[in-house]
Amino acid sequence: MPLTTTSWLSSYSTEYSNDEMFDANNGLRPYWRNLLAEFEKFGVEGLRSRQKDVDWLLAENGVTYNVYNDPKGMHRPWNLNVIPFLVRQNEWAGVEKGIKQRALLLDLVLKDVYGERRLIKEGIIPHEVIYGHRGFLRQCDGIQYPNNTFLSIYAADLARGTDGRLWVVNDRTEAPSGMGYALENRSTTSRILPDIYGAMNVKRLSGFFNDLNQMLLDASPVKKENPHIVILTPGSHNETYFEHAYLSSFLGYPLVQGNDLVVRDGFLWMKSLQGLKKIDVVWRRVDDLFADPLELREDSHLGVAGLLDVVRRKNVSIVNPVGSAVMENPGLIPFMPSVAKYFLDEELILPQIASWWCGQEKEKNYVLNNLSQLVIKRIDRTNRESIHFAEFLSAVELEKLKLEINRTPYRYVAQEKINFSTAPNLVNGDIEARNLVTRSFCIAAREGYKVMPGGLVRVAPDRETVRVSNQRGGTSKDFWVVQEEPIYEDYSRNWHKQSPVSISGLNDLPSLTAENLFWAGRYVGRTLVMARFIRMVIRQLALVQKSDENPQSEKLEVLLKAVTSLTGTYPGFVEETEEGESAMDNPMKEMLSILLDANRPGSMAHTINMFSYSYYSIRNLWSSDMWRVFENIQHIWKAFESSGESSINKILKVLNQLITRLIAFMGLIEESILVKQGLLLYFIGLQLEQSILTIAKCRSLLAIKYDEQIEYDLLEYLLTSHESLNIYRYSYRSYIKLEHVLDLVVLDLEYPRSLTFMINRIQKDIARLPHSRNDNNLANYQKYVLDAFSKLRLASSSELSKTETDDEYVREELDALFAELTDLLYKTSQSITSTYFSHTDKQNQLVVQTFPF
Repeated sequence: MPLTTTSWLSSYSTEYSNDEMFDANNGLRPYWRNLLAEFEKFGVEGLRSRQKDVDWLLAENGVTYNVYNDPKGMHRPWNLNVIPFLVRQNEWAGVEKGIKQRALLLDLVLKDVYGERRLIKEGIIPHEVIYGHRGFLRQCDGIQYPNNTFLSIYAADLARGTDGRLWVVNDRTEAPSGMGYALENRSTTSRILPDIYGAMNVKRLSGFFNDLNQMLLDASPVKKENPHIVILTPGSHNETYFEHAYLSSFLGYPLVQGNDLVVRDGFLWMKSLQGLKKIDVVWRRVDDLFADPLELREDSHLGVAGLLDVVRRKNVSIVNPVGSAVMENPGLIPFMPSVAKYFLDEELILPQIASWWCGQEKEKNYVLNNLSQLVIKRIDRTNRESIHFAEFLSAVELEKLKLEINRTPYRYVAQEKINFSTAPNLVNGDIEARNLVTRSFCIAAREGYKVMPGGLVRVAPDRETVRVSNQRGGTSKDFWVVQEEPIYEDYSRNWHKQSPVSISGLNDLPSLTAENLFWAGRYVGRTLVMARFIRMVIRQLALVQKSDENPQSEKLEVLLKAVTSLTGTYPGFVEETEEGESAMDNPMKEMLSILLDANRPGSMAHTINMFSYSYYSIRNLWSSDMWRVFENIQHIWKAFESSGESSINKILKVLNQLITRLIAFMGLIEESILVKQGLLLYFIGLQLEQSILTIAKCRSLLAIKYDEQIEYDLLEYLLTSHESLNIYRYSYRSYIKLEHVLDLVVLDLEYPRSLTFMINRIQKDIARLPHSRNDNNLANYQKYVLDAFSKLRLASSSELSKTETDDEYVREELDALFAELTDLLYKTSQSITSTYFSHTDKQNQLVVQTFPF
């Protein structure tokens, strides 16, 4: 069916008259007509196909939004609708002026609230509106900042009112989110709809992000060409962590967590591998109360102890300043017209949602008398459930709400219920109207505030939903500001003369990032070695099932005990349980637990979860190809977990898929990160883990002497799990002998899979770490690895193969060597951790403070 305007609109309906496509006379707006004309060129099916392309591209790029307690998983895919949201340039010009005016007003209010407080003294804003808001932090009183502008980043939530104008619904000043998602939305739609994007003359975003970069550079308290700037994130569990990592990668600034930073001598420092590096600017994505556990919330692990003291000394700039959450206060809205008159002698350019603060008797009585027609909010956003749509409340709930308002009226503000405008959305292949809210962003530039020509559009998940929220399942749209004239802006990202300092070496690597790279190497190594060994054991179990061989044969018992030793899932096959049961009685039951029990440390599922967490924590360092392979690994494993199928053939198929993807992933890591940018830490972790597990395999299978046939089989199993059987046959062309296996797997200096080669590689890599190069003395971790390497180089396979007497069953020298090597490698790991990854102990407040929630 062709997508003609008539056919589309005949099936397009909205319960509200306020739709973005239509003007006051119910006529189709010209710019929407132009968009429909472009869509007509490929029809409904073409539009559906492009929506699939959008979904695919977002998934390929790993765009996610974290939803707390989501049954679908933590990292929900970002949803972007293929149909953009349109605003004409001549309308947007007026909106821009209004946003700039509002940002300037809130900046002035913020300065006044923590300064002279003239607005309160002269009765323009009631003191309860400020002091009753949990965002007002007395610890920030009187702080002066190096730059004249306090509010560097501002975001306004806008919705079109019944008068056809865009109204301000909410102000966001604490740590406004959405800029990164808006940029990703633009990147995606411009790739999927390139012809339409060009034909519609859409305003570009590159200039805004150029100004954003310059704003961060200019924020430095010490004016220098390349100030040290970091982006402070709460971590990978935060709902917008993707955005933090995305902007870190896009702008080139390190992404740090609270543990990466420390206060010393009145300055803020980043802990790097080399030592401390002074920080000039922090783009803060951590909420105010969690920013400094010494002066604010003592239980915070997200901030930096002593941060506010550094700010007072003007030795660091925080964007936005701590304490700015008080501006996210709907109780301020009724007083904003008076504020505009007081500071600027102007009327508000942008209309606001009608609001009544209940701290005033007249307004409170109006709210109580008209409660069922209003939306009731706390003046501070204590939690997402504190918004009451009174029309949906029962009589009992209304009475309860009235009691709460009467008890503490200053805490409540009422707002009129407005019907957000609707816009076309592609839903399950059909075009339907959905409510939407836009978020527009504004930054402080040298010549005044600058507004992003577009923003983030959030769309309700269904027709009936009143609240528009990503946490509640909403989707998104790209925001197009369209104009009549062709766009000639440069598509490239050309920063000003000053440029950001990128991570240029190990000395610039944040300690937590370095630690995550180290453990990323260990977990990927552990996952691969475990998968290969378990695959080999499962194959032997399958052969036993198909033959008359006793499932509790000696060589199978050795293999199964080796699984327990390798994974650390004791008691496993090694010991009986307290109830006297033995896993040997039902080996497949225990193997399935080792594979699938995510709550069992050492299991494959637990290891994959740890592997996923470590890599997600450093996703700002990833390439797109790495994400695609990573997602494929997750998909394979989650599908296996949820399938309920546990046949041997299914397990082997999944392990084969997992192993090949892991190998591809490991190859991509080496292509994506420079050695001096942290890949060295990954290599050390990988080789260390593979060495430890190689020792565990060899010790379990080789330290005990068995009958000739059993020993031959065990040697073959070891070579198979080590992916070394073909190399052995090619190298030795003989019957498999223990001495030759030890030579190849343990002692060969040139074979990359041998233990000696890996420990030698560790020795070379750790010599490049910063503290290894300070003087002629070896660091402790260097001593341990050198000792391990020396023991291997002095060892003889013929001596290691012997027992004390023919009647002895334990190869004492081999077992002792493996025990010593294991101890030395664990000490190496601990020494590296204590040298480079140790974080400061928690600092406690002298006086305990409590903060309302």
